[in-house]
Amino acid sequence: MKYLKYLLLVIASIVTLSIPLSAQNDIMPVSTEVVTTHSDSVAIAAADAPMEADINIGDSLVEFLDSTGFAMIGRNWKIMIMLLISFLLLYLAIVKKFEPLLLLPIAFGMMLTNLPGAGLFTPELFANGVVHWEGFSHAGLLDYLYLGVKLGIYPCLIFIGVGAMTDFGPLIANPKSLLLGAAAQIGIFATYLGAIALDFLPREAASIGIIGGADGPTAIFLTSKLAPELLGPIAVAAYSYMALVPVIQPPIMRALTTKKERAITMKQLRSVSKSEKIIFPIMVAVIVSLILPAAAPLIGCLMLGNLMRESGVVERLSKTVQNELMNITTIFLGITVGATATADAFLNLKTLMILSMGIIAFGFGSAGGVLLAKFMNLFSKDKINPLIGSAGVSAVPMAARVSQVVGQEENPGNFLLMHAMGPNVAGVIGSAVAAGILLSMLG
Repeated sequence: MKYLKYLLLVIASIVTLSIPLSAQNDIMPVSTEVVTTHSDSVAIAAADAPMEADINIGDSLVEFLDSTGFAMIGRNWKIMIMLLISFLLLYLAIVKKFEPLLLLPIAFGMMLTNLPGAGLFTPELFANGVVHWEGFSHAGLLDYLYLGVKLGIYPCLIFIGVGAMTDFGPLIANPKSLLLGAAAQIGIFATYLGAIALDFLPREAASIGIIGGADGPTAIFLTSKLAPELLGPIAVAAYSYMALVPVIQPPIMRALTTKKERAITMKQLRSVSKSEKIIFPIMVAVIVSLILPAAAPLIGCLMLGNLMRESGVVERLSKTVQNELMNITTIFLGITVGATATADAFLNLKTLMILSMGIIAFGFGSAGGVLLAKFMNLFSKDKINPLIGSAGVSAVPMAARVSQVVGQEENPGNFLLMHAMGPNVAGVIGSAVAAGILLSMLG
């Protein structure tokens, strides 16, 4: 009986399926209500909707190609020029090793900002020297990083690291070298007056003149405050000329000195006590900041780093600012400074004039220290080798090494490196003071 029930159910199903559809309609009552399935609803809605135009694959392809960066480069040849310049700077940094720690990120930042359509940097957010915060809802990555430059954060952090890596012992042992470092800043003010004569605005002229100090962070700090629209070309000029110190300085040094002067042997420097090295950064920070408050951010950070080094009680902090902090800040600073070198800001007559005046400023700075050393020898019993005066341009320690190399060409037994380090580190202080003077006058 159990199986008979299932058998009858199967037979009934077969009979039902075998009846024609028309007969089923006669047997089954038909409702007058129309039942609409989901698929029917979609079909009806599609029928009622307006017919969309057929997609034209050819037009879509043209629109896509027109939106690519290649098409944008074709519409603006300046973009290609800027990309080629960035490639050249990358070559100089990687192959020729010209200031690679900063020139490489600067060049890469320049490349990124000139990639059309990427939207990584928006110069309009920083137009007229003001941060337009309301536009940051659509800001790119480099816009946020650039705030560290615009607000003066990165240069000051760099100066902490520079201070921690600097030994002011040679300057303390020979205070006269401070005058040589100051004389080298003549290039800054001479170029400032020259730029004014060429119809640059005073704030622009000050930013151009600071290239003569051969101090990249100082140049960036001052330019970001006075003429941010010139930051790209000025930063590239400052770091490029710093890298070319071994090429630019020797001809100037030889032209202004005699063979006898280049062979002068200087007395060994006295040893400097730890107490002197600890007191020095505190004293300089206080005195300079009281005389010139505008220089306090740079001088204060420089001396803070040096005090960390010399005090010996915060060795972990000293190593951190020399390494991790310095490296991270250098990356951000380089990329964002390079990002300001857009095609419109860089490819113009003003940029060419800046690059030309920058090398003049550098030359004047190198010559100023040499000439003052020669003048001091007229009254000094212990003669100064004039070659160390060129080290006052603040390119630490490259300029001091150049003085050593040129001096040994005339006298292989002459060792000028430590003597040249005095004006060299004095130049770091001098360029920061010069920036403070210009900022207090024009800021």
